[in-house]
Amino acid sequence: MKPRERLADAVRVAAKSGEPALVAFLTAGYPSAARFREHLLAVAAGSDVIEIGVPFTDPMADGVTIQRSSQAALKQGVSLKWILGELRAMQRPSTPLVLMSYLNPLLQYGYDRLAVDAAAAGVCGFIVPDLPFDEGAELRTALNAEGIALVQMVTPVTTAARLTEVCAASEGFVYAVTMTGITGRNVAVPEEVLAYLARVKAASTAPVCAGFGIRSREQVERFRGHVDGVIVGSALVEVLERGEDVTVWLRALRGR
Repeated sequence: MKPRERLADAVRVAAKSGEPALVAFLTAGYPSAARFREHLLAVAAGSDVIEIGVPFTDPMADGVTIQRSSQAALKQGVSLKWILGELRAMQRPSTPLVLMSYLNPLLQYGYDRLAVDAAAAGVCGFIVPDLPFDEGAELRTALNAEGIALVQMVTPVTTAARLTEVCAASEGFVYAVTMTGITGRNVAVPEEVLAYLARVKAASTAPVCAGFGIRSREQVERFRGHVDGVIVGSALVEVLERGEDVTVWLRALRGR
């Protein structure tokens, strides 16, 4: 099975339980680069997919929590090369891994080399929030050669025509941003968001995962039946920051 198929299957299988799959985000090397492997395994024990954030100097789509974590990780020497090296060297979890990176580190690394090294590190997919859809062909080709997904993002302001196009190209899952702006805000889930998610589901053959601002069990319950998965980021980074038990927190988020 190709890595991108493993990713899609993990979301679909988890969603069959009646609860949305849980995609859990952590910034690589935060709060401690030395404990990255430990934290990764703890997150894996409570989630269906892990999204690993590659620290970047200007994470424009992220809120203050993830910006703070990114800066702290960079100060510890964490980089894309470091992350791939750690993943290759460790006993990786069976949970599919997705790297979330801004475009510049990928360009500097080189797409072809990136795809080969990511495959060797067990990476199933990439999310690149600042890569315009119309400019993604070169990266998509390189990743496809290794069977790795390029997950596409849509937003509530994506037009119907573009929604169809983006969903058709997305692999692994479609990342449905539930609000415009930056991540980490604690917001309710209004009916218009659910209507938007219904449009995304109708346009996509890939699983659909909702993200941006999810931090409570109540929000997860609100998304039940409307998406295949939910993505939790800033709230989980804060749990790691406080030194709490990540696995227990994630299981509570899922009602377990």
